[in-house]
Amino acid sequence: MIIHNMDDLHLPIEVISYILSFLHVSDRKEASLVCKSWYAASQDLQLQKIVTFKFPVSTSSLDFIRALDRHPRCGLVISHLDGSSLSRQVLVEVGVHLGPRLNSLALPGSSITESSLLGLLPHLTNLHKLDLQGLDSLFMSGAFLSREEHRQQVQHALRNLQELDLSSLRYLSDLSFNRLTCCTPRLRRLALAGCHIAFEFDPYRGCPVGAGSSALLSLRNLLSLLKKQAGTLRSLDLSRTSITPNSLSSIAQEPGLHLEELSLRGCKELTDYSVEVLCKWQNNLKVLDLSACTELTSRTVQAVATKLNELQSLSVSQDWKITDKGLAELMALPRLRTLDLSECPHVRKGLSSQLPRAQLESLSLRNCTYIKDAVIYSLSRMLGSNLKVLDLTSCVNITDLSVQAIANYLPSLLMLRLAWCKEISDWGLLGMVEPTKDCEAKDKLEYKGPSFTRTFGNMGFFQPPSLPFQDKPQLVTNEDLGAFNEQERASLVALKGLQELDLSACSKLTDISITQVLRFPDLHRLSLSMLPEISDESLVSVAYHCRSLTSLSLNHCPQISDQGMARALPLLQRLQHLDLACCDAITNETISIIALHCDRLKTLDVSMCKDITVHQVDHLQSYLPFLEKVQCRFVTGTDFTMAL
Repeated sequence: MIIHNMDDLHLPIEVISYILSFLHVSDRKEASLVCKSWYAASQDLQLQKIVTFKFPVSTSSLDFIRALDRHPRCGLVISHLDGSSLSRQVLVEVGVHLGPRLNSLALPGSSITESSLLGLLPHLTNLHKLDLQGLDSLFMSGAFLSREEHRQQVQHALRNLQELDLSSLRYLSDLSFNRLTCCTPRLRRLALAGCHIAFEFDPYRGCPVGAGSSALLSLRNLLSLLKKQAGTLRSLDLSRTSITPNSLSSIAQEPGLHLEELSLRGCKELTDYSVEVLCKWQNNLKVLDLSACTELTSRTVQAVATKLNELQSLSVSQDWKITDKGLAELMALPRLRTLDLSECPHVRKGLSSQLPRAQLESLSLRNCTYIKDAVIYSLSRMLGSNLKVLDLTSCVNITDLSVQAIANYLPSLLMLRLAWCKEISDWGLLGMVEPTKDCEAKDKLEYKGPSFTRTFGNMGFFQPPSLPFQDKPQLVTNEDLGAFNEQERASLVALKGLQELDLSACSKLTDISITQVLRFPDLHRLSLSMLPEISDESLVSVAYHCRSLTSLSLNHCPQISDQGMARALPLLQRLQHLDLACCDAITNETISIIALHCDRLKTLDVSMCKDITVHQVDHLQSYLPFLEKVQCRFVTGTDFTMAL
């Protein structure tokens, strides 16, 4: 039976909705475009989560806001608001058409006026999240919410607010902070990252910090809030502040406070002792970020491992003094799911010493330059099918053996990053062993003219010794590929559910492995940047076998040409982000192909493509309705970026 119209099936909407519930969100979006009944089924409220819409202020955004009436709950991220009449009108439309249905509101990159925001907030009676980070224009005068009638209106609207982000506010003071937080009595999450908080010394008065300052936010004032809202507050972000060890101890010992999430990223004055106090008094922590706290050592890791039995996520990246000592104890944390050890150069083998109890789902060893194959092998065996995310970017000492261990022991990986692992070759991706190189290469045995003794002196007659990264691996032959296809091996193909893969700057990779291994139907993001040996053959193969791609990066791939793009792009119907910077073989013809086939493209980078003209790029906007940004720096000698 041939079906010419899917509506002819006459399936009940409820049945179609049930079928769509098994699909990934991106697949569900595709299915909703099949016919009217499938679109109606995709609008089932049971399939709809709270969707956040992001857009800049423009005349077209007015109609868009009015069209959101059909959504029962949604969030907005509105950028580039200012004091203009258009900005005021946008906020009025939000209050009128969304009002009680708005779940979250963020205003990044804006210079909104106090009157505009006060005109909107009373309408948002069911707001759960308010993001005011960086909005210095609201707090510069110090008069925000100074009138009692305004405070009463805002307090009525924000009585159920759970998340408040006040990060990066230079002019936040005790007075303005108190006026705002008195309107939010049920906060669960508070972010003050990057704020100028006086923890122990008032720089304006030259004395210890007092309460009620109109110039800055003080520790005493913050402790007062924590005491009032200790019953509900569960998350606190004090990253990039000058918090002292004594101040952290005071916060940790606040009676009745039971934090579940704490971020102290970049707080460089903290010591091991202060973190030990924190772990003792706040032992219910589930998420802890101690990244870039450069004075911490393995004592901190040991305190975390022994005291925080409920911990689920830990980041100690960029903590340079942390070594292998104590890191193995982290694996005894029964609930630990996410561990970030990025840029810890002294971490080498501490995680491979014993079997873990932790069931890690995400592990980052980014820029741990001394990690070697033995550690990756042990980790892969220990973590097994639980691990979903693995980041080994710039682990320059790992080789093909690590790739084979990953493919063999980590079948459930969804994200794998191997960028800048320059020792990885085709053999590793194929799961094969490179034949042993001859000790005496033929070129060394051939006569190449007279030689000179050391007594002759160094006058340029001798070739410098070859470096390890300059040695090219032995190429895979057709016979090798035959063996690969016939036998079941630990190749990267085993990671069947992979959704993101980064092989940038793995310069030994060629078409041989890319065409045979990159066959992932669920792959969404792929980076093959800086692979000089791959050609159109790899591009076409990837397009054929990875049709779910939404992001593809091919920058600095000199062999990728218009012919390859013409064959590949018609297959990549979901592509939203494309990076072709410094692809010398790309010309204006590719721009025409993009305009014809990539109707969902949002961002494009063709910087330094010498045969592409600005005039051709300029026509893309009329063909691609969703295009937001085009990078075309130094195209035909022009430094130019279009934000559409």
